Amino acid sequence: MGKADSVFEVIGPIMIGPSSSHTAAAVRIGQISLAVMGEPVVEAIIQLHGSYALTGKGHGTDKAIIAGLLGYDAADERIKKSLAIAKEQGMKVKFQNVDLGEDYHPNTLRLLIAGTSGTHFEITAVSVGGGNISIIEINGLPIYLSGEYHTLITIHNDRPGIVAKASSLIAQSKVNISTMHVSRQRRGGLAAMAVEMDQPLPPSVISELEDQAQIVRIIPPIY
Repeated sequence: MGKADSVFEVIGPIMIGPSSSHTAAAVRIGQISLAVMGEPVVEAIIQLHGSYALTGKGHGTDKAIIAGLLGYDAADERIKKSLAIAKEQGMKVKFQNVDLGEDYHPNTLRLLIAGTSGTHFEITAVSVGGGNISIIEINGLPIYLSGEYHTLITIHNDRPGIVAKASSLIAQSKVNISTMHVSRQRRGGLAAMAVEMDQPLPPSVISELEDQAQIVRIIPPIY
């Protein structure tokens, strides 16, 4: 057996469902998308690309992604009834098979979700095997988020100071950064930052950053 970076690569996650890549990963994508939304999801259009489009329904991907959006984890027995539960709670759900092109991984999902306040997000995510995932786009902005760490996400105007401010506040909080990813639409346009950290940030840091960015989210580790 070759070297494994995580026990999940050997035994996989604790889960309901036949496939870690199509079921457990889909639940995690839903959970993280709910955390990014920051409020209950009332409408979801789920676009399935590649293998997800071809075999997702047979592996329970449809039930799994909605279970995640409802806040359930991969071991929750309610996954099997998640579509019915979502309907009972008034969540509007639609699934679409799409071709996002060859640049996207075969196990890619794109979620177009709306929350109770009318907030909308477009989130693109990939299942990379063993229940592991990567969030690769938020609102069309390239980003990286694994869901394995405490993660700070901001969407802000591209201007000097925000990345430096966030880095300084994280250092002052004695929080260690695992990875940092920054991208932008264009110079002076919208930008996104995802900082994965070994420890959580104190609420005071979030308050300071909310004065600098349009969207600030803290995503806890989701296993």
